[in-house]
Amino acid sequence: MGPIGLLDTDNDGTVDLEEAKRAASAVFDRLEKDKDGTLDARELRGRLTAKELTAADPDNDGTLTKDEYLAVVEQRFKAANPDNDGTIDAKEFKTRAGQALLRLLK
Repeated sequence: MGPIGLLDTDNDGTVDLEEAKRAASAVFDRLEKDKDGTLDARELRGRLTAKELTAADPDNDGTLTKDEYLAVVEQRFKAANPDNDGTIDAKEFKTRAGQALLRLLK
């Protein structure tokens, strides 16, 4: 099934930004164990480095809200979509940028 599989809800063989954000939103909800509405460094382990967390945290509170998390997803989506066609295909998911995006979606 590959990296696209469950993320590709319309079964067109690619993942668009809406599908990516839907998957990321579900990941956020799953990771957010303490139900405080944010993800901290411990909850984000393996998905964002400390440096990436700092860069993604505009209010510098050491946590990401769902909106902040989805903003990172959107940035990574754009980075993984060099042809700017609005979708990520299997080949794009295999790139370094694609892998970085995938870590936020699964």
